[in-house]
Amino acid sequence: MKKRLLYFLLLWFVSFTLTGQTSTSLERSTPESEGISSEALLSFINAAEENIDAIHSLMVVKNGKVVTEGWWRPYNASTPHELWSLSKSFTSSAIGFAVQEGLLSPHDLVMSFFSEKIPNKPTWQLKQLRIIDLLTMTSGHMKEPTLFNLETDWEQAFLNTEIPFMPGTHFLYNTPATFMLSAIIQKITGEKLVDYLTPRLFEPLGIEKPKWELNPMGVNTGGWGLHLKTEDIAKFGQFYLQLGNWNGEQLLSETWIKTATSKQVSNGSNPANDWTQGYGYQFWQSRHNSYRADGAMGQFCLVIPDKNMVVAITSGTSNMPGIMQLVWDILLPASKEDTLPADLVAFQELKQKTASLSLKPVAGMESSELQEKWFNKKYLMAKNEQGIIALTFKVDENGGLLIIDMANATEKIPYGFKAYTMTKVKNHLPFSRVRRSGFLPKSSLRYQKNRKIATSGAWQTSNELELKAYLYETPVNMNYNFSFSNKGLVVTCKAENYLGRSNDPQILKSVEHD
Repeated sequence: MKKRLLYFLLLWFVSFTLTGQTSTSLERSTPESEGISSEALLSFINAAEENIDAIHSLMVVKNGKVVTEGWWRPYNASTPHELWSLSKSFTSSAIGFAVQEGLLSPHDLVMSFFSEKIPNKPTWQLKQLRIIDLLTMTSGHMKEPTLFNLETDWEQAFLNTEIPFMPGTHFLYNTPATFMLSAIIQKITGEKLVDYLTPRLFEPLGIEKPKWELNPMGVNTGGWGLHLKTEDIAKFGQFYLQLGNWNGEQLLSETWIKTATSKQVSNGSNPANDWTQGYGYQFWQSRHNSYRADGAMGQFCLVIPDKNMVVAITSGTSNMPGIMQLVWDILLPASKEDTLPADLVAFQELKQKTASLSLKPVAGMESSELQEKWFNKKYLMAKNEQGIIALTFKVDENGGLLIIDMANATEKIPYGFKAYTMTKVKNHLPFSRVRRSGFLPKSSLRYQKNRKIATSGAWQTSNELELKAYLYETPVNMNYNFSFSNKGLVVTCKAENYLGRSNDPQILKSVEHD
């Protein structure tokens, strides 16, 4: 009896006190109250840690209530995460609102919005290209249009790209097509995509106006570049699960929601592959009668109507199918319609686990017998495109410190031993110069500046120091090996989960040290 009383007191505490229930947050509940076991959720988290490198956050919503949530430090609940192509489904939503308001039709011709930018002799394919063809990734392209460089007029570049197939007949995943949807919204409303969505979607759902990247012409990128918190992703999924209704108000047409999230085109025939189940309006069809918005490196908003469940995940992994398989193998069979008996022990274990989640720091030795020999020296670096003039290493009671001298600034990057130390770089980390999109060429490379980072370090040998820095607003981490010798310093860098740049190691050498 006392055990059950304690459980219900804990349930009240979770669902009322901890959540601080407001119009801006989803309601919280215990897993068993919503028909899913704490044991299954714990098994999912453990399996994810064992098999996926690495999930950054997780939120499971059942019956409209959050039944578990967790962030692997340095990732956290309050820092928005780069979503990559999960952004596309928000762009699709903007088109839905515009259709609802009578501003356009899915069958409007794309070139009708850009008469001043079309070729002198448009092809018959371009003349037939409709908004719906952009939505369903059937624009007729054989390969994604190249948007040349960051200064090019992207809309004109798209419209002047060859379209060999009849629009509406050939599926090709096409991020520039989503950009064109954003450009159309701005053309007809005079507002950027993010501004148009703010009063219609973000504000009603209690989502703080997010950052959404712009192209050089001031148009939101549409197909990527949106940054949201994990709970924002979960709210978006719940909004779609509720067929556009939020707090009793029908914000977006139920008909549009059903159409956008159902199979509009075929994209393969493998019944075991979640990427060949069909495609809607910027939503993927999944197995088990589900659908999702997703983005590279494992950004997921998975909606499972049969289970009245939404799964929101951010991560930095190349194993996206592995994440989906864990959902099907563990969460799906554990989800029931009715409430389950209270399981205080499993629930407590789950709470303890989610409270202690952390990405693994760099393994190795905290110090080296030769550390004094290599540290407190300024290593002058050979001329390099990174703009790095010199590197210096120090250590104190708080951990290590890497000092990077550049032409116009000095970066100080603290790093922890067996832990991550968080800071913000004003300029850029070495070798973080990347393309902002996979369809932009080398001429568009630029640095990732003003990034929040978390860094850990350890000695691998007496003369090799390894650092790992997570850019924890993104899926990205940078791995550095500093090899010291009497001849100087050699820096080797490998980036993980960076779209648009090679994962091949990059090398930088010193020319002398004082």
